[in-house]
Amino acid sequence: EFKRKNKKDLTGNPRSMRRLRTACERAKRTLSSSTQTSIEIDSLFEGIDFFSSITRARFEELCMDLFRSTMEPVEKCLRDSKMSK
Repeated sequence: EFKRKNKKDLTGNPRSMRRLRTACERAKRTLSSSTQTSIEIDSLFEGIDFFSSITRARFEELCMDLFRSTMEPVEKCLRDSKMSK
């Protein structure tokens, strides 16, 4: 989103990436108890501020492939142990 809005790629800047990951982790935790949250980072990269909001539904949509892939080992383990869900 930052790259799309500002035409700047911050992936090569470890400090900016760390700040973004920290803010996203905080947003993820907030979404556990709220339906929407915002991410605000002052001077994220080259003096450019970042602001975005995300809903729990959008977060789940973005992570759905990851959620599904975590179920595969669980289902295999259940099959191997001859147990059912």
